[in-house]
Amino acid sequence: MSIILGIESSCDETAAALVTSNRKILAHKLAGQEAAHAPFGGVVPEIAARAHAEILTPLVEAALAEAELTLDQVDAIAATAGPGLIGGVMVGLVTGKALAMAAGKPLVAVNHLEGHALSPRLANPDLTYPYLLLLVSGGHCQILLVEGVGQYRRLATTIDDAAGEAFDKTAKILGLGYPGGPKVEELAKSGDADAVPLPRPLKGSKEPHFSFAGLKSAVVRAHQSGTYKPEDIAAAFQQATVDCLKDRLEKAIRDHGTAPYLVVAGGVAANSAIRSMLEQLASEYDMQFTAPPLWLCTDNAAMIAWAGAERFASGLTDPLDFVARPRWPLDPNAEKARGAGVKA
Repeated sequence: MSIILGIESSCDETAAALVTSNRKILAHKLAGQEAAHAPFGGVVPEIAARAHAEILTPLVEAALAEAELTLDQVDAIAATAGPGLIGGVMVGLVTGKALAMAAGKPLVAVNHLEGHALSPRLANPDLTYPYLLLLVSGGHCQILLVEGVGQYRRLATTIDDAAGEAFDKTAKILGLGYPGGPKVEELAKSGDADAVPLPRPLKGSKEPHFSFAGLKSAVVRAHQSGTYKPEDIAAAFQQATVDCLKDRLEKAIRDHGTAPYLVVAGGVAANSAIRSMLEQLASEYDMQFTAPPLWLCTDNAAMIAWAGAERFASGLTDPLDFVARPRWPLDPNAEKARGAGVKA
């Protein structure tokens, strides 16, 4: 059994965790920055990076204390090395490098998206490869066939906005504040999803990818018209998003076949309407549905430690001169999507 120290700092959550290779979370410490970013309606990269620098070392110390471990008892240091806000990524990676060098431990540079992609395996020991993954977060919206550690085949991506980004922008349009996803979901509960006619971009398209920019623009127009209630706009937007995700997943299944499992991960995976749709879709195609618990969907260090544990077990470690990456696709060989550019 190995013990991995994980560090996460890719956006506005600072976190440290200790996780064993047999899926036991020994400690997890997380510091959010919602209050610092709320006045701006979104994450300010400079504020985020400074906060990471101030709080990360005390969090690591607190995690070690909670687990009643010393750094010498840790087998490897796993740190998010991208993608993300480069200032925050650098803070976490440099901290991980310093700890690894000081303690003489291996460094595992973890792709933040791989952390999300493998997080369901931390929660569910029965989840085996391969599985079909909907990775849906604030910065990414992809369908991937997960074939093993470091083995990802991208089947679809967004050509513009990610689903989580659209949730946050809808919340901002409606004046709901930050973070937007949970606020839109809560408001949608009291709304009528059929009251506002919103588009379903790329639904039925031969192209495999997602698009949410047009949906976001339609939300702007609906709000500016003064015709619709905010709760109805929120409900209609959420339903349109659900419909788009379902349509694109069904196309992926038709084009590439089913896998034993349909899995969801990423911050937007905490949305109950999306989870409900995925459960139904998995049943329709005779697939088993699995998802991490809600707290493991949002950014956290346990998933980074677990991805580090999986990579470490496979003999995958990294040199101390590993460079932080603002962009880092899981499938670098995937065909570049129209309009996606470096986000692919």
